[in-house]
Amino acid sequence: MTTDAWQQARTAVVAWWRRIRPHQADRIDAALADSREHLLTAGPAQDVESSLVAAWEARLTALLWEDAALVEELRRLVEDEIAPLLAHEAGPRTGSQEFRAEASGHGRVYQAGRDQNISGP
Repeated sequence: MTTDAWQQARTAVVAWWRRIRPHQADRIDAALADSREHLLTAGPAQDVESSLVAAWEARLTALLWEDAALVEELRRLVEDEIAPLLAHEAGPRTGSQEFRAEASGHGRVYQAGRDQNISGP
């Protein structure tokens, strides 16, 4: 929600919502804007991102429970419109990674969650 691709993703989601639930689209647009503002103004110690992700997952799950026929449409929205935006965005990602490694003797461990460049003698 803090990357440049955010506005494009928001536009795609609101357009999709306008097609499936036109009476709710303006509220969804406002809720997405509020979520982004909340994330941008939250302090670093707060785990706002996880809470927002959970809230939007719950909202989408409720929508799909209400109308299971929307599953394929939502999948297409994510795969065709939102995922490509994320693939091209170099900004921060949502999620966590856990790495475990053990080295002994003169062994070395190099771990990275993304790109890694190692240079040396």
